[in-house]
Amino acid sequence: MSLVGELTWRGMLQDIMPGTEEQLEKESTTAYIGFDPTAESLHIGSLVPILLLYHLQQAGHKPIALVGGATGMVGDPSGKSEERNLLDEATLQRNIAGVRKQLEKYLDFEPGQKNYAEIVNNYDWFKGIGFIDFLRDVGKHITVNYMMAKDSVKKRIEGDTGISYTEFAYQLMQGYDFYWLYSHKNCKLQIGGSDQWGNITTGTELIRRKSGGEAFAFTCPLITRSDGGKFGKTEKGNVWLDPERTTPFQFYQFWLNAADNDAEKWIKIFTLLDRDVIHTLIDQHRSDPGSRLLQKKLAICITEFVHGKAECEKAMQTTDQLFSKQQDLNLSELSEPELLTAMKGVPVHHITLSALSNGLDAVSFLADTEIFPSKGEARKMIMGGGVSINREKVSDPQMLIGSAHLLAGNHIAVQKGKKNHFLVKALAD
Repeated sequence: MSLVGELTWRGMLQDIMPGTEEQLEKESTTAYIGFDPTAESLHIGSLVPILLLYHLQQAGHKPIALVGGATGMVGDPSGKSEERNLLDEATLQRNIAGVRKQLEKYLDFEPGQKNYAEIVNNYDWFKGIGFIDFLRDVGKHITVNYMMAKDSVKKRIEGDTGISYTEFAYQLMQGYDFYWLYSHKNCKLQIGGSDQWGNITTGTELIRRKSGGEAFAFTCPLITRSDGGKFGKTEKGNVWLDPERTTPFQFYQFWLNAADNDAEKWIKIFTLLDRDVIHTLIDQHRSDPGSRLLQKKLAICITEFVHGKAECEKAMQTTDQLFSKQQDLNLSELSEPELLTAMKGVPVHHITLSALSNGLDAVSFLADTEIFPSKGEARKMIMGGGVSINREKVSDPQMLIGSAHLLAGNHIAVQKGKKNHFLVKALAD
């Protein structure tokens, strides 16, 4: 199967420029995807472009990951209703270093092979370009009419916030990235999310007008959730690839808790399983949805890909301890190492020992430890039977939580709803 055919059945291809498939079948092609360095870590929304570069390299093409040190100082209006805060150079450099470290886990950067991956930073070529030079050498090739016709620009102009010249110029900067890589790296293909189509085609147009060359493009669809929620978001925020920000257990749980419809889509996009295996898994899941076979396989595959087999096995063990053996596991009988092993990766919150010395009502305990954002939400969940302390259901909001509840190592185990587990560590004042 061709690369385009592979990506199509996986649901990873949306728009494609004429001639792109023929170019990929004709020769080994250098392609790039841009990554936004707004944080020190990528999140799971970045997994699709990472996997696209992975598939490209496996098919014999050369992947380039562009980290936007320059464009990160400007801000892309695509898909956004208002202008974002701009980052200073020191913050950007720290973020770029973090992103680079993560990308090196998924792609082969060994120079010994012909299609080894590269990471580039567009600040390296933009830092030497003056404003007048950019207007003369780039701006004159793209008309304002052409730029204003892009959906990302039209939506902002027609909206309440408008668009600054800074963000309006973003598509020229991204277009120049493509031109620079075309000229210096023989890069003929740019890939991005579907919201990037306008910026990407500006690059192909600039290459055509400025050098008479031909370049290609395709986009992948933006990932959505069947319940309308934003993909990659939980009540705690982004699901990060950095284990310090999102533990492997939390990461594993995100995929394990996928809705059935989402799991059927995501197993194709986020795993490297072949078509026959995936179709068999989907058929088995549909015949017995309660077993959640599809979600389990999805969680295992993507957690191993991101965090490695050992961390995945620990996440699976913790899940088994917390959910499958609840009646067999007596937390009060565990030593501190055993307790921490049983709940490895579970979020840890803190409280002072003095706060527990005289007892603290359950509502205040849950709010003060920030397991719930407010006392009102904590009280509502308790009254609905959705809170357990050390595996014992809390039915009275005024129940006192005190020193008697401390497990080994001054911990208290909290369960919120069916799936959310926490440890509270009591610290000396």
